[in-house]
Amino acid sequence: MLTQSRQARDLLSRISGLVSSRSRPAARQVPAPSPAPAAAGQNPARRLEDSLSIPVRSEHGDPECIAAQDRGQFLARQELWEDLSQQIRDADETRAAARCGLPLADLIAYGARADVVTATEHALAESQNAGSRALIRGLMAFEALRAENRHDPYLTALVALAHIDIGWAWRGTGGQDTPPPNQRRCAAHFDRAAALLDPIAQASQNSPFLLAAQCALYAGRRSGTMQVADAYSALIDLAPGNHRHMRALGTQMLPGASGSYAALELEARRTAARTEQTWGAGGYAWVYFDAISIDDQACARVDTQFFLDGLRDIVRANPSQEMINLLTAYCTVALPKGPDRDPQGDRQRLKIAEAANWLIRDHLSELHPLVWAHAEEGFDNSTRIRSVSRFAARGHAGALQAIAAQFREEIENGQQVAFTEQGLQLTSA
Repeated sequence: MLTQSRQARDLLSRISGLVSSRSRPAARQVPAPSPAPAAAGQNPARRLEDSLSIPVRSEHGDPECIAAQDRGQFLARQELWEDLSQQIRDADETRAAARCGLPLADLIAYGARADVVTATEHALAESQNAGSRALIRGLMAFEALRAENRHDPYLTALVALAHIDIGWAWRGTGGQDTPPPNQRRCAAHFDRAAALLDPIAQASQNSPFLLAAQCALYAGRRSGTMQVADAYSALIDLAPGNHRHMRALGTQMLPGASGSYAALELEARRTAARTEQTWGAGGYAWVYFDAISIDDQACARVDTQFFLDGLRDIVRANPSQEMINLLTAYCTVALPKGPDRDPQGDRQRLKIAEAANWLIRDHLSELHPLVWAHAEEGFDNSTRIRSVSRFAARGHAGALQAIAAQFREEIENGQQVAFTEQGLQLTSA
């Protein structure tokens, strides 16, 4: 039976009152984007996207994902820790996932720690000093609950993940430019997460949720290449359908993390072989997916034909519009924004980006603004979203411009472009 002290109850009650509904994405209509400025020499009243029509998903994310996060947040706010732990465990053991592919266990746990993490992020955004109680109040409550239920691996992992999230909040998006005091605080949170997870390492071997928490430590702590590769390989074997683990492996195999370019190529091919029944050649593309968007040398070395074959196999394995939007936004927005210091890397990047043409013309039928908004940020999970509506609107506007650009010739020749349930339609204006 899970227990909780009066101190923990009081702290968590205060935390849940600090955080508004901003921690929960609302399912509401995406506002129309503001008109973009016209290019030089172009009729300011006429833009390419004015000739484009495509249905837009009004939900701010997958409804199933939102429902799972809401459930976790509700259970935490009501202090129903036994129910919360059991729901995460059940979803983990059954490998339950939302239609978009995200594991329900991860989503429930994310919602459960949302108040604590968001309160800390809000305090940091308000430039509160390191000694501010707003920065530690939520974690104090979580730590108290964990101390009273130290034999529950799922609650232990939940607290560790909160430390990792807050560690990233301290680091922000500055990377090496993060001030040294913030880097030290980030490292301290990762160290605490490691101390929490170490005793449950053995219990993690057959649990995707627990093993993913163990692997999340590598993003903030340099480790041996084989250690990281083996841990991610075990995780991918447990959950081959979750492409996020393969993408994380790729970024960890970069020289700036725990690997090398040779290790990146090796693990991409190993992953493709191990996940062939699920993704075909897609495992190779998933491992390189984020790596080549942030590292020019990785882009110069990638086997582009293998990568492109992987993209086609990914679409065959998962032709959902969530996936098509992800791949299209990657090819048109995220990948072209990558570094271009190396001519070979630039050529490779442009060759892969051309896949947007067949993705859009053959498979796209609706627009998911949040996917595009995240692509514009390089799929950076540490990005602070102050307004989901404005973030989605920016993604909406960028998506329309990127998609319309693929039909520049047709539009300039006076055609209208419409995406319908029957497929792509080009008609004369």
